[in-house]
Formats: sequence, structure tokens, C-alpha cells
Amino acid sequence: MPTTRTVHRPPLIIGLLLLLLAAVTAWDANSMEIRANFGVGADAASYLVAAMLALLALCHVVVAFRGAGFEADRIDTTAVGWVGLALLGLVGTLWVGGGFILGTTLLFAFTARAFGRRALLVDLLIGAGLGLVIFLLFHGLLTLALPQGPLERLI
Repeated sequence: MPTTRTVHRPPLIIGLLLLLLAAVTAWDANSMEIRANFGVGADAASYLVAAMLALLALCHVVVAFRGAGFEADRIDTTAVGWVGLALLGLVGTLWVGGGFILGTTLLFAFTARAFGRRALLVDLLIGAGLGLVIFLLFHGLLTLALPQGPLERLI
């Protein structure tokens, strides 16, 4: 009696969405107008991200067609909510002009909370320190512009 192969739908759907995201990222990189005259241009990082997303999509599709063999765990909706709040905190802070350091601080602290860490004040301080170091690296050393808010203007 022949066996029928089943397709595991969640990884297939995720794989297709990742492939779509890879295509959009590659298209965006291709439409960048600033190109380097020599060496690696600003679009190279976007092409690298697109390639990595495509590879991740391919891995998901392979897992989907391998058939059964694993069961998904229950989704921790609280953790997903904290990650959503972290992303919303970053985007919202940048949108209202709060700057990169404050946005990164919220992103770090809320993501740490999503992974079960309960020391919010300590995580806010760690996030602020990391945000400051990253800002100084990009702004001072690499001379790349990051969104500035009140903290960045003091530096």
C-alpha cells in the first residue's frame, strides 16, 4: 500500500512568506540609488539579508515537505506580546523623534522581558548602554546617520 506524503503547512506558509520578504528586500536593494564607486556599497547589506532570508525560506520549505515528525509547541502569547511591544516601542520612539538610543533601549528591555527576564530597570540600563555604544560606532566611527533625538543631540 503506497504511503502518502503530507505537507506540514505552518513551515510551508512561513517559508513562502520569507521568500516573499526576500524578494521585496532584493527589489529594494536593487532600487537603491546610492552606489559605491569601489568596494562594497550600501546595497550589499540588503542583498546579504535577502540571500539569508531566501536560504531560511528554502529550509522551511524542505522541512514542510519532509512530512511529519514534529509537533509544534504551544505559543507563548505573552512573549509574543512583549516582542510586539518591543518593536512598537522602537518604531514609535523613532516616529515621534525620541531617537535611536531610546528606541534601542526599549527594544532591548522589552525583548529581554519576552525571554523571561524580570529585571526591567537593569535591562533598560543595559539597553541604554548598548544603544549609546552602537550610536557612537555608527555616528562617530562610520559617519552614518542614525535617527537623532534629545539624547543624541547632547553627544
